[in-house]
Amino acid sequence: MAPTPAPTGKIYGVSLGPGDPELITVKGLRALQRADLIYYPGSVQADGQHSSYSRTILDQLDLDEAKLCGMFLPMANDRAAALHIYEQAFYQLKADYEAGRTVAFVSEGDSTFYSTFAYLLAHLHAHQLPVEIIAGVPSFLLATAAHQVPLAVLREKIAIIPLLTSAAALEGYLREFETVVLIKVRGALDYVRPAVAANYATVYYAEWLGTPNQYLTTDLAALMGREVPYFSLLVLKSLLCN
Repeated sequence: MAPTPAPTGKIYGVSLGPGDPELITVKGLRALQRADLIYYPGSVQADGQHSSYSRTILDQLDLDEAKLCGMFLPMANDRAAALHIYEQAFYQLKADYEAGRTVAFVSEGDSTFYSTFAYLLAHLHAHQLPVEIIAGVPSFLLATAAHQVPLAVLREKIAIIPLLTSAAALEGYLREFETVVLIKVRGALDYVRPAVAANYATVYYAEWLGTPNQYLTTDLAALMGREVPYFSLLVLKSLLCN
């Protein structure tokens, strides 16, 4: 008699959207409802406290809390510890899959856009494990929707820049691209203010998109003295690009 094949499960990468629980796709929500386990990323702060933006979204989706499993990364520039945790998380996902479980790993925004899931995906590919990635709404699309401006029209070009490094770099982007999206912007405002003052661009700021704390402004003066959170971004519409 032939041996009974080992059971295998299913692995999903599910995008949660930028914060509003209603902005998860129907497909993504159904995958979470079917899942036996749902892994979510989070951070370990310097004081040892755990936090997770993904978990705040999951908690609003009426899911079985017993299915939720956190994967917490230390907030540090040294990536060695984070890479070790990614590897541990992958082997747990692999064990769940080989035990026949349906497993989802979630990401705020989109799973392929500056996401923790990208590191797990590399392991999944290396081990040739099947995975289905369910796309989501990235934050910059909600930002332009909230500000009621088009991200781009006709042949306009878009640049997405993390961790802007200088005013000169920004001017270069504005000369080449009609729309420049800046993410991870805590240190970028000092470079953006001169560009706006010189009439190089109009600016649209957004933070905590899709949450009760959502804040929008087109006036950079309103940000003076304001603590800019990690979940913030700037959309600049160039006045230089021809």
